[in-house]
Amino acid sequence: MAAVKPSLGRVLPGSSILFLCDMQEKFRHIAYFPEIVSVAARMLKELDTRPQLRSVLLCGIETQACILNTTLDLLDRGLQVHVVVDACSSRSQVDRLVALARMRQSGAFLSTSEGLILQLVGDAAHPQFKEIQKIIKEPAPDSGLLSLFQGQNPLFR
Repeated sequence: MAAVKPSLGRVLPGSSILFLCDMQEKFRHIAYFPEIVSVAARMLKELDTRPQLRSVLLCGIETQACILNTTLDLLDRGLQVHVVVDACSSRSQVDRLVALARMRQSGAFLSTSEGLILQLVGDAAHPQFKEIQKIIKEPAPDSGLLSLFQGQNPLFR
């Protein structure tokens, strides 16, 4: 029997869609909420409905609840899940970090908004490359990830 080839996690525009999960005004008190909303808005540019869905780019609020459960449901359905880590947050940053690690353990890909945008564009030959280049020229707002990932974090080894 041939070995199953692991998924590379490629994000292709024709088969990917963005899923904004639980982005409600009532969650404004959550750490980095304005930054998360800003990064999610970045992700919405150049994405629309995709008929042959294979990949879901997921961002939103309460990483340990809605994002984690949605990720597990989508993985169960055989879809690739790409969690936009700089567009997800929680009331507790510990819950956020552990949920990201849990999703990674379950098979989700953890990526940044800029990394995913660049994968979707492909290269400078993309017809809207100049417009997209303007979007990513400005760095995404700091959503508190640097402090979570600094040093030798045992959850991400």
